[in-house]
Amino acid sequence: MKITFIGANHEVTGSCTYAEACGKRFLVDFGMEQGTDVYENARIPCPPSAIDFVLLTHAHIDHSGLLPLLYAGGFAGDIHATEATCNLSSIMLRDSAHIQEFEAEWRSRKGRRKGLDDTEPLYTLADAEGAISKLVPHPYDEEIVLSDDANGRIAVRFTDAGHLLGSASIEIWLTEGNVTKKIVFSGDIGNLSQPLIRDPQYIDSADYAVMESTYGNRKHERVLSYVEDLAALIQKTLDRGGNVVIPSFAVGRTQELLYFIRQIKERGLVTGHDRFPVYVDSPLAIEATRVFMENKNSCFDEEAMSYVNRGINPIVFDDLKIAVTSDESKMINFDRTPKVIISASGMCEAGRIKHHLKHNLWHRESLVLFVGYQANNTLGRSLVEGAKNVKLFGEDITVAAEIRVLPGISGHADVDGLDKWVSHLPKSATVFVNHGEDTAMEDYRAHLEELGYKAFAPYSGAWCDLITGEFVNTEPVRVVKKSAPSTGYQRLCASLDRLSALVKQSKGLTNKDLAKLTDSINNLCAKWED
Repeated sequence: MKITFIGANHEVTGSCTYAEACGKRFLVDFGMEQGTDVYENARIPCPPSAIDFVLLTHAHIDHSGLLPLLYAGGFAGDIHATEATCNLSSIMLRDSAHIQEFEAEWRSRKGRRKGLDDTEPLYTLADAEGAISKLVPHPYDEEIVLSDDANGRIAVRFTDAGHLLGSASIEIWLTEGNVTKKIVFSGDIGNLSQPLIRDPQYIDSADYAVMESTYGNRKHERVLSYVEDLAALIQKTLDRGGNVVIPSFAVGRTQELLYFIRQIKERGLVTGHDRFPVYVDSPLAIEATRVFMENKNSCFDEEAMSYVNRGINPIVFDDLKIAVTSDESKMINFDRTPKVIISASGMCEAGRIKHHLKHNLWHRESLVLFVGYQANNTLGRSLVEGAKNVKLFGEDITVAAEIRVLPGISGHADVDGLDKWVSHLPKSATVFVNHGEDTAMEDYRAHLEELGYKAFAPYSGAWCDLITGEFVNTEPVRVVKKSAPSTGYQRLCASLDRLSALVKQSKGLTNKDLAKLTDSINNLCAKWED
């Protein structure tokens, strides 16, 4: 029984942990890195085809975004998650693939003018569809046996983590012979008293826990009411004739904002601007909003369900306008009526939000309102930290608009919320801290030790023997180059994994077939060696 830490170690994004137990190899999450890549990640120590299954905590791309690349490399197992996570992942992975293909084509067109080679997408829509076909939905709070044979028994249970629709902490029971160890992966732990979805549910037993630490050294600013604060910002901006531009994560945060704005309109908290328009400019957000309503019974909290029980959709209201096509998106900025624009992505790194920033950042009347975490080295982080000029689509844009952060609105638990989650575990549990920036991880690790837990902050490549408790950390390897390896090279590595697996599986072939396969590989090598 062994786990190896791969991603989101001393970094916030790219979550991935590899496990070997009971004759099986599996992953918990396989997410995409976003923002600054500080440390080199260890490679998964087996080809994708050798991975038996994946456990997915939730649909956010920093936890799920590399599953299509895994599929492209030969993975053929199941991806286990809650039903809502499967629903959301099916649209988010397609959207991610679309972005990969669109941006590769855009860079290719730009590169051709300079005589450069075309850019390959990290993965394609076909790869995303392949990964989606492997999703297996499960309900909350039900023990599921994934393996039970001579090598051992693996059982899991998904518990509501309160971070996103369908998000889960995952309890895993591993039994080899007469030894059973329980390891819990927290996933992203939700903030308390968030709109729409339930608060985190807690787990009371574990031998080991792997828990996030995004806000491990910070407390959220407490506010009396998000609704009143948001209404005041909208009122102020519309009064001066500007637009409220909200970079928002399409899944989760957008639906929360719609829930708030419904209440603002219902209570008449913005005056003098009757029927002010609210635009949702994100096809992904529109699809996600539908998924939210489809999973209301299993995921909504009591307040949201009170609307549903009265026949009211809590995230839809009059004057809500939907922009699906690119032409509809462009027309938003030609309409001079002061308005609220909610658009993805939440960190301003891709998507339609960049166009809205281009049209609004230089207007003093407008407000750019951030409502979520901004990772290092993202455009959103630069704006929050006071950038005076930014570059969008090759053009320098002066930042004259008001830049604000809506305090307290976060999908992640702060240090108090993390403490509440871990306090339900026995002090005998060993806790591994991940999914946090350097200082947050180390500060929270030290804090856990003060609370009486044995705690570690592993770097990528570190491992733990779950039977003996032996933990071996690794020396951090900092990224030398600022830019990540090309997407084409990453796809090539995935193909190499697939080829290696094919060679290993070929032992039973006839000599004739082995000769054909050998000739094909040698011919391919000769072609590219010339």
